[in-house]
Amino acid sequence: MDESRAAVRETYDRIASHFASTREYPWPEVESFVTESTADSPATRALDLGCGNGRHVELLSSHATDVVGLDVSRGLLLEATSRASERDFEARLVQGDAARLPFSDDAFDLAVYVATLHHLAPRETRVESLNELARVLDSDGRAVVSAWSTAHDTFDREDGFDTEVDWTLPGGETVPRFYHIYAPDEFDEDLAASDLSVVESRVSSGNCYAVVSGL
Repeated sequence: MDESRAAVRETYDRIASHFASTREYPWPEVESFVTESTADSPATRALDLGCGNGRHVELLSSHATDVVGLDVSRGLLLEATSRASERDFEARLVQGDAARLPFSDDAFDLAVYVATLHHLAPRETRVESLNELARVLDSDGRAVVSAWSTAHDTFDREDGFDTEVDWTLPGGETVPRFYHIYAPDEFDEDLAASDLSVVESRVSSGNCYAVVSGL
């Protein structure tokens, strides 16, 4: 793992408990994607890539036979483990690198990859991570991918850019977090440069979203 991903891991280990306490519910866009994707039958095996405290793992557990959550942060995985125990849902939680997934080809038929891609640097690593998602999706599999966008009210920029966004802990200490803020066209360009096929791409709630399929 390179220094930039190690720094992300250290940051989220540091803020894991407080961060997890602010992430209670699934994103509506993710809930809609999962519900629509499994309307006819449950998924066989689902992946939450960058699973954080497990809020979307919990959602997937109601729509898939087998669920795996992966995150670089051990601290967040401990929070996800606690959530699974308290709420009585089952999932396998794995520490790993989003750009080098420890899974076999065609391992999943459903995946969620939200609020994680924008923490990776440089662009080549982000595309590499999208390629890894394509590799582990089976031929009929689908995923939803999201990243923070310049369309968000927080930003007054049209082009994508790298920045740091502080997380404020109780007591006022701030912890900087790396973000690449995507312009919508740039998001589409990275998807096009990857091995994924784009089913749909849009902006919602200040985030770029895409529904994609694998190889």
